[in-house]
Amino acid sequence: MTMTMAAAHAVNRKLVDPIFEAGQACQAAIKEFGVEKVTNATIGTLLDDAGNLVVLPTVEKVFREMQMAEFTAYAPISGRADFLDYIYRQIFGGTRFEGYFSSVATSGGTGAVHHAVANYAERGDRVLTSDWHWGTYGIICNETGKKLETFRLFDAEYKNFNISAFSDKVEEILEGQNSLLIILNTPAHNPTGYALSDDEWEKVLNVIRINAAQGSKITLLVDVAYIDFAGDREKAWGFMNKFAHLPENVLLLIAYSMSKSYTFYGQRTGALAAFSTNHDVIAEFEQTCKYSSRATWSNINHGAQVLFTKINKNKTLRAELAEEQKNLREMVNRRAEIFVSEAAECGLQIVPYKGGFFIAVPTENAFDVCEKLHEDLIFAVPLKLGIRVAACSTPTQKMSGVAEKIKAAMDAVR
Repeated sequence: MTMTMAAAHAVNRKLVDPIFEAGQACQAAIKEFGVEKVTNATIGTLLDDAGNLVVLPTVEKVFREMQMAEFTAYAPISGRADFLDYIYRQIFGGTRFEGYFSSVATSGGTGAVHHAVANYAERGDRVLTSDWHWGTYGIICNETGKKLETFRLFDAEYKNFNISAFSDKVEEILEGQNSLLIILNTPAHNPTGYALSDDEWEKVLNVIRINAAQGSKITLLVDVAYIDFAGDREKAWGFMNKFAHLPENVLLLIAYSMSKSYTFYGQRTGALAAFSTNHDVIAEFEQTCKYSSRATWSNINHGAQVLFTKINKNKTLRAELAEEQKNLREMVNRRAEIFVSEAAECGLQIVPYKGGFFIAVPTENAFDVCEKLHEDLIFAVPLKLGIRVAACSTPTQKMSGVAEKIKAAMDAVR
């Protein structure tokens, strides 16, 4: 019998990461055949067409000009006040509605999701997200004693948001519990690149309002980690105005990350922001999240908060950053356009792509298809529902032909 010292709830925990495993297989192929012959569509970070990690020039410039004390000092547990002020402007600055707002600094977008799940779902309760989703949602739920449930994201034709599946699942869960945390990753959804339209947002909020009117407490967490790759600011953040008149028993949370927007992945800085029409709900948010912060990371990267503030309070730096982000967004879009166009030409069905790092191909044989692709030295990430192709990291010159090779591999393994 195997010896164990772990607590009962932690026994047999193993982190199985298909992204890491796909990346390992790709690196082995690069070592054997050379980087020029291998197409690496596994990496979830921005790489230029030469395969180098992209760093925004404005971010690097400000970073190098900062003083050592700005990196080494402790930050307040909830985050620097000026950092949180500019987080508010970033997320809520373009909205026009009355209510109460607050935010807390977190360890990237992952930390924001953690705080939402830890504090806004009862232990043993079910948390709801879409069937296509970032796998870490489930890990966070397991870690905090919750269970992740899913609804089918798309209709049968893979064209539109499946509002009936969403509505049915919300009602089903609320038959057995008094509150519900819903996680929606939009726009530039990971791993599909989908984004809810204005009409789809109206339908989602109508479902939430109907169930809230029956007395249920509903928290909606919108994960916007990839939002700066979903179009210009006005277009990307336009959905925020949909939340103007939420009932008191509906709390809006926004998970924001500096990782992608600032190419600052390793600095692990983000924020969880909240809006409610009830003052007490926001006062409670501040205290519960501060408590969770102290219990997990204590406080967040001080230097990254200073950098964020320096850029956002300076009009020139802010404009330079926006232009650089636009250039990166266009680079990713060019790669995605090649894939989407060639998929249509060869008859490869894909999930509707509207922007962001990833494109998804639905298939029941993702692991077999990806294994077959290795013969062509193409490496993508196999997921439960399909294949994830990283437009963020696949060089433009290597993207052509990938869709056709995926179609051939799917045909071969049927």
